[in-house]
Amino acid sequence: MKIFQKAFTLKEKKRGFHLITDELVNSFPELKNISIGLCQVFIQHTSAALTINENADPTVRIDFEMFFNRSVPENDPDYEHDYEGSDDMPAHLKASLLGASVIIPVRSGRLAFGTWQGIYLCEHRNRGGARNILVTAWGE
Repeated sequence: MKIFQKAFTLKEKKRGFHLITDELVNSFPELKNISIGLCQVFIQHTSAALTINENADPTVRIDFEMFFNRSVPENDPDYEHDYEGSDDMPAHLKASLLGASVIIPVRSGRLAFGTWQGIYLCEHRNRGGARNILVTAWGE
């Protein structure tokens, strides 16, 4: 079995949901060495997340942002953890709902997505900064 791992940093992105599939694939050429296997993408932060969803229509990402902002509002007076800004505790909750990693099958050196799938960086902070990503692929 072959195992490849690479850490890299995504440039700061504004709050919202951003397609990062191409950026990840272009930064991880070792993926081409796996004919069948798995690839895990992990974000090393607690206020941003990763998910897989539609990569064609950008309004899906706008609606994701709207949904999560309504579901997990800022300025809730019951939040105890509020000293890093009104967006911080909601960002932690949103990140926990979505998760810190995704796993994608690898087939013939490529991520085996469905027709309209891509990886989103879910940036929940107004100024989240650069985000560290760890990608690990393994297989034959």
